[in-house]
Amino acid sequence: MAAAVQAGGRGVPDAAEVVVVGGGVMGTSIAFHLAEAGVERVVLLERDELGSGSTSKAAGGVRANFSDELNIALGARSLEAFASFAERPGQEIDLHRVGYLFLLETADQLELFRESTRLQNAAGQPTRMIEVDEAVRLAPIISPDGLAGACFSAADGHCTPESVVLGYATAARRLGATLVTKAEVVGIDADGNHIQTVRTNRGDIRTSTVICAAGAWSGQLGEMVGVDLPVTPLRRQIVVTEAVPDLPSNLPMTIDFASTFYFHREGPGLLVGMSDPDEQPGFHLNRTDDWLPRLTEAMEHRAPSLLDVGLTSGWAGLYEITPDHNALIGEDDGISRFLYATGFSGHGFLQGPAVGEIIRDLYLGREPFVDISPLDVRRFQANTHRAERNVV
Repeated sequence: MAAAVQAGGRGVPDAAEVVVVGGGVMGTSIAFHLAEAGVERVVLLERDELGSGSTSKAAGGVRANFSDELNIALGARSLEAFASFAERPGQEIDLHRVGYLFLLETADQLELFRESTRLQNAAGQPTRMIEVDEAVRLAPIISPDGLAGACFSAADGHCTPESVVLGYATAARRLGATLVTKAEVVGIDADGNHIQTVRTNRGDIRTSTVICAAGAWSGQLGEMVGVDLPVTPLRRQIVVTEAVPDLPSNLPMTIDFASTFYFHREGPGLLVGMSDPDEQPGFHLNRTDDWLPRLTEAMEHRAPSLLDVGLTSGWAGLYEITPDHNALIGEDDGISRFLYATGFSGHGFLQGPAVGEIIRDLYLGREPFVDISPLDVRRFQANTHRAERNVV
C-alpha cells in the first residue's frame, strides 16, 4: 500500500516515543490519532503489508446494533467518523448507509433484539423492530418462511476496509508518523517493569511504550512482556457471487441470525459469509470447501434464488476471538507502558475509529469519551466479563 514507509538504512528508526504493532485498521487508526494529537516519533510496525491481515478480509460492515451499551457507544462513535471520513482523515471509503437487517425466527431472538433496540434508541440510534413483510420489502431475495420478525438499524451499513486503512495510514504519515512494513517484532526487552527496546527483523527501536494492535497475533506479542491476552485465531470465509438480477441499490446488510448466513451488495453481486461451528482454532488462511454445504443449506432456506447464482471469488481471514466475544482495550498494570486494543471477535473493523481515539486518550492520560474499564483484560481474572450477544 502506497502509504507505507520503507525506512532506509537499518530499516527502522533508532528510537520512538510510541511503537504501534499492527498495520490494520486498529493500528493505523491509533497511529493517526496519536500523530494528530501532536505525539512525536510515532512508529507503526507491520509484519506484512498494511491492511493485509484481518482488515483486508473483513466484510466491511459498520454498525451500532449491539446488545451491550459499551459496544453500542463504540459503534455509534465510529459511524460518525466513517460518515465524515472524506474530510477527516481525508479518504473516500465507499460508505453505503443502507442499514443492517437482522432476520429473527424465535420468541427468544425477538426479545433479545427488542431489549438491544431499547438500548440503541436510548443512545440515539434509529434502530427499530419490524414485521416480516417489511423485511422482505427491504431485502426481496429473502424467503419469509419461518421468520417471526426482524430488527432494522437504518444508520448502519458497509464500506471498504482497505480504503479506511489507506486513509488513516496516509494521514498518519502526513502528520509525521513512520509506518514500516515487512517489520516483524521478534522480542521486547524491559528493565524491570519498564519497556526499553522493541526488537524487529529489521533492527531495534528504543522506546518506552508499546501499543498492541496485532489482531489474531496479539497473544504472541503479549507473551513477550508477560501479559496474557486471551485471543484465539479462528478462520472465517467469504465468497462473492456473480451478478444477481434486480438487486435493490439500497439492499441492507442482511443477517439470518439463526444460521449466521449474511450478505450485502458487492458491485452487481453479493458478498456472502457464514460462521462454521466446526472450524478449529488456528492460523488457517487457506480456502476450503468444507463449509459450503452448510452455506448452501442456509441459502436454500433463507434465499433460495441465490442457489442459481455462480461464485466469482472468495477468501479466508481470521477472527480474533476472546472468551466473551468482547474486545480487550486497556493498559497493563504490570509493565509500563504496554497498551492493547485487540480481541474484537469480528467487530474490530467497525470499531476502529472509536478505539483509535480511546488509545490516544489512554496514552495521553485523558478521560476517554466512554468508560472502557469493562474491556480491561483483568475482567477474566475477576470474573466480571459479560458476553456480547448480537454477533454472528
